[in-house]
Amino acid sequence: MSFTKKISQGVLSAAMGLSLIGGGTFAYFSDTVETQNTFASGTLDLGMNPSAVVNIDNIKPGDEVYREFTLENNGTLDIHKVLLNTNYSVADAKGDNTDDFAKHIKVTIMYNTSSATNAVVETTLYELQNQQPDLTELNTSGYPKPDGIPAGEKEKIFVLFEFVENGQDQNQFQGDTLEVNWTFNAEQAAGSYHDDTDESSN
Repeated sequence: MSFTKKISQGVLSAAMGLSLIGGGTFAYFSDTVETQNTFASGTLDLGMNPSAVVNIDNIKPGDEVYREFTLENNGTLDIHKVLLNTNYSVADAKGDNTDDFAKHIKVTIMYNTSSATNAVVETTLYELQNQQPDLTELNTSGYPKPDGIPAGEKEKIFVLFEFVENGQDQNQFQGDTLEVNWTFNAEQAAGSYHDDTDESSN
């Protein structure tokens, strides 16, 4: 065999070896496992019963109107807060108002604990429109129930409206109509950490 032919065969053999080392075709074992992962979001579903808090005619200074309503958590997630937004409008029957009718309506919103009824809000309707109170906030120290409404539970709320008699001439409000819109906004609690090594969280 000539020297040139031997060199050519040697180069070819080396190239084949490098090809095998560098990832060429070769046999190997393999196995595959497929996982199925699910992320299902919960729901916030705030219900209210009854749907209207108060409807009353012929109110006069000194009158008080007491009402009860229930906030219901019909969802799968705990409600951390229920924020109240207030909007109102006044229909001035005689066009003679020099003051806002809502400044003369006192609003007290309460919840009931095992020992007492505690005020969450105590202000005028006029001032309430610039506030956003949490109706489920518990301010009583030592009360074991957390703020908010757990999934599937209810919270009874009590409201007292008072047309405050201030000892002055309030004739300008005769025949007037005050319409109040309350919007209840439920908010979830902060996100939580789920540890996949803990079987109870899977």
